[in-house]
Amino acid sequence: MISVPRAPLILGLAGLIPFIWGALTTMAPDLQTWGRINIGPRFIGPYVGLAYGTVILSFMSGVLWGFAAKAPDDAASFGYGVSVLPALWAFFMVGGGPVSAATSLVFGFLALLILDWQFWRLGLTPSWWMHLRVLLTSIVVICLLPVVFL
Repeated sequence: MISVPRAPLILGLAGLIPFIWGALTTMAPDLQTWGRINIGPRFIGPYVGLAYGTVILSFMSGVLWGFAAKAPDDAASFGYGVSVLPALWAFFMVGGGPVSAATSLVFGFLALLILDWQFWRLGLTPSWWMHLRVLLTSIVVICLLPVVFL
């Protein structure tokens, strides 16, 4: 098994904090009340996970763009083209209420995982990339599901 280097693993896991916090404050009314009083309504429940999820999908477009820059000329154009899809998905599809937005984010992150795999398969990512991406995507999707189903 290829191990993920320490810095990307720690930073990737730290990047899950808003998703985990959003899920916890969606499912635990007392924690939601505490969060609303102490840090504000924008940073609790579905709002934090949905806003942050939109940011992260856009960020991942930039990461894929960077991988496309490593591609040979014949594959680079395709890589650039698909790299913008996560950001466009977030921009056009995330909205219409928390359930709809969370559902769109779940599908967006699962589709992003397919794009990650394509870039990995083409040898444009670090060898450990998919180990990290599967872990992070799984946790993100699990954290968004309470918004979809509660």
